[in-house]
Amino acid sequence: RESIPYPKQPTSTEDACSEIHLEPPQLFCDENQITRCDKYLLYQEHRNHVVYRVQEAAENYRKLFQEILNSLKEKLEVAKSILADEQERVVLMQEEEQNLKEVIESEYRLRFRLMMEENEVNFQSLQGYIFNLNLREASQNQLIEFVAKLKEKFQEILQVRFGKRSESLLLQCLEPARITDLSLCQTGISKMLKVLQRPITLDPKTAHPCLIVSEDLRSIRLRNIQQEVPGHPERLDFSATVLGVESFTSGRHYWEVDVEKATQWQLGIGRGSASRHASGDKVLLTGSMMGTDFTFWAFPPLKRVSLREQMHRVGVFLDYEYGQIAFYDVTRQSLIYNFSYLTFHGALKPIFSLCISRGGTNPDSLSICLPHVSSCTGTLSPQSSLV
Repeated sequence: RESIPYPKQPTSTEDACSEIHLEPPQLFCDENQITRCDKYLLYQEHRNHVVYRVQEAAENYRKLFQEILNSLKEKLEVAKSILADEQERVVLMQEEEQNLKEVIESEYRLRFRLMMEENEVNFQSLQGYIFNLNLREASQNQLIEFVAKLKEKFQEILQVRFGKRSESLLLQCLEPARITDLSLCQTGISKMLKVLQRPITLDPKTAHPCLIVSEDLRSIRLRNIQQEVPGHPERLDFSATVLGVESFTSGRHYWEVDVEKATQWQLGIGRGSASRHASGDKVLLTGSMMGTDFTFWAFPPLKRVSLREQMHRVGVFLDYEYGQIAFYDVTRQSLIYNFSYLTFHGALKPIFSLCISRGGTNPDSLSICLPHVSSCTGTLSPQSSLV
């Protein structure tokens, strides 16, 4: 604050007031928040007030208002950032809700279709049972009539021989037999899939050089150094992947894979020779362990699956005519992800993959489970499955 000299005191209060109003304002009183001329300090009651030159007061308030404006702008940016985060969270929640709805609807359609097919099979079986039962009842009725006629003939013979009927020799009526061993219908998607399960074998000619295929062609193990292998044209040129021997051009098929000993794996179905290249047409489910967390991705398009627990056994279901590929958690008997309304052309082959290690020892392995066997390490021979 500049030192402001006190002006000469006027002879009277009226003179001071008149002079104040006649001169332009040059001072700003911080106490009363008003502008006044130099005569303002002549009053006794204003001499202790803090006053500034008008230019200095204007500059001080300009700086103050600028600081307030900057603070309000910062608060506005923070509010905008919070609003954007909340809007993004709402969008993510809506996407998760839609994905969950699609999974539930897809599983419901699959369960309903399989149950309708099972009901049709059971209805036909029941009709066969009823037909056989009617035949038995007709045969039993004929037998009862024949026995009744024999009884009458026998009674006539007794009457002729002994002159009277012998009640003790009357034959007892036969009770018709009843069939009571009809089996109850079994429901549940896991049991229906077991009916479709078939044995799958690995094609060693397509195995990546970093994979070791077992002698029974049902399991693969990852090694960090590529092997010296024959240069088959069918051999895969991406990741640590191998194809199945079987090809599918129609029908429904299902198989299960033990992935408990694999930290990173891929399972899926590809279109014949196109699946031998990274850019080929294929449908994949990828599982990956990072520390103690597990992430799962479905492709295409690349989409994260909302699961965080490790899976020990994964089931793969293919309906060629219906255009459907589904992955199941066999242990928890639940659907992982479902692809519907696909269009298939040509032969499809199973895909099995272990991601290549980035150094160190990686003991990853996976095994194909035999049909109707609770463990994938058994030595039973594969059974034929209904397709």
